[in-house]
Amino acid sequence: MTGELSQLTGLDEQTRKYFVHESSYVDQSSKIGDGTKIWHFCHVMKHATIGKDCVLGQNVHVGPNVVIGNRCKIQNNVSLYDGVILEDDVFCGPSMVFTNVINPRSAIERKHEFRLTLVKTSATIGANATLLCGHTIGRYAFIGAGAVVTKDVPDYALVIGNPGRMSGWMCRCGLKLRFERNQHEEGSYCKNCGAQYVKRREIVRLLDSARV
Repeated sequence: MTGELSQLTGLDEQTRKYFVHESSYVDQSSKIGDGTKIWHFCHVMKHATIGKDCVLGQNVHVGPNVVIGNRCKIQNNVSLYDGVILEDDVFCGPSMVFTNVINPRSAIERKHEFRLTLVKTSATIGANATLLCGHTIGRYAFIGAGAVVTKDVPDYALVIGNPGRMSGWMCRCGLKLRFERNQHEEGSYCKNCGAQYVKRREIVRLLDSARV
């Protein structure tokens, strides 16, 4: 996560440099970056960290110790629980689900068993997708709507279905890539943004900067 986080939480509306709708609650010990907007019926709990220029839609819950990077967009009805880390520019679609315990029981305390879920820079998680805890979503990965992610997802990967399965690769501008074989590796060129990629042994690497 880049950039410094503002520590203006708890100050009045004239002093703070982020927006919180009057129906939302922000706990005193949380940290929220400049330019962030927190809309209706949200709750940001203690020791949560939210970066600059983020948007939290209606009814978003940010649990204790959650870390959210800069410019993230979290749509309506998303809950981020203790153990979730979002790097910069992550998109969380409406009503997608994070978990933080692999085998919950109401009668058994599991707080010491929380598992880390890391969503890396510029990944997209579609509406109603579910991420089982303990996994990493790679840079610019794309999780389709309704997918159930049960394992790590590589950079640029497209995952769909239940259980989630690899269905291709995505450009960082958000369009699906088509690879053509050339000797020992495969290459792809995005006609939309101009980015070039190579794929070798199911690892995709960006060759040059895209115009996005």
